[in-house]
Amino acid sequence: MMDGADDAVIASWLHSFLFDRLAQTREPVAISLPGGSTPFPVLEQLIAHDRDLPADERLDFARLNIWPGDDRIVEESHPASNTGKLRELFEPVGAHVVTLSIMEKVPHFALVWLGMGADGHIASLFPNTDPQADDPQKVRQLTPDPLPREAPFDRVTLTIPALLDSEQIVFVIRGEDKRNVFEEAARGANDLPVARLLAAARQPVTCFA
Repeated sequence: MMDGADDAVIASWLHSFLFDRLAQTREPVAISLPGGSTPFPVLEQLIAHDRDLPADERLDFARLNIWPGDDRIVEESHPASNTGKLRELFEPVGAHVVTLSIMEKVPHFALVWLGMGADGHIASLFPNTDPQADDPQKVRQLTPDPLPREAPFDRVTLTIPALLDSEQIVFVIRGEDKRNVFEEAARGANDLPVARLLAAARQPVTCFA
C-alpha cells in the first residue's frame, strides 16, 4: 500500500512504467484501464506530463492499445460510456482504444489498473455475479444486482483470468471504507471479487491510497 499518493504521483509512476515497457519491445503494448471518477484526472495528468518532456522521453502512444476493463452497454457517446471517455482522451495523442465486446480476443496486458467499489467489486465483477478465478471466458456480459443508481446499465467486463493475464496490477483506493475492504481482501478475510483476484494473483500488485 503506497499511502499519500496524489494524482501527480500516480501519473508519474504510470508514465515511467509505460515508458519502460514500450522501450522493451517494438510491438504494441496493451493495457487495461478502469472507468469511474478516479482515473481520468490521473490520465489527464499523464498526458500533460508527457507533453512537457523532451521528445526522447515521451511515450510512443501509437503503440499503446488501451482496453477498458469494463463498460456499460450504452452508445460510446453516452456520458456513462468508459470507452467513449477513453477514446476522447487518448485518440488525439495517437493511442488505439478498443471497444470491449464478448467477441474480442483479449491480449496479454502489460498493466491492468483496477478500481474497486465499496462492495468489493472490480471491473464489473460484482458480488452477485460470483466471478471465478478459473472462468473459461475472458469477457462476459453481466447485470449487476442491485443495479447502481448512478449507472443502471448492463455491463460487459473482463473476467478474473483476463485481468490476471498481465505483468502488473495496480489499484487506486480512495476513502477509508474502501481501504478497509481492500486490506481485508488482501488478508483473505473476505470472499469478495477483489479478494478472489488477489488470492490468484502471481504478479506484482501495487495499491495507491
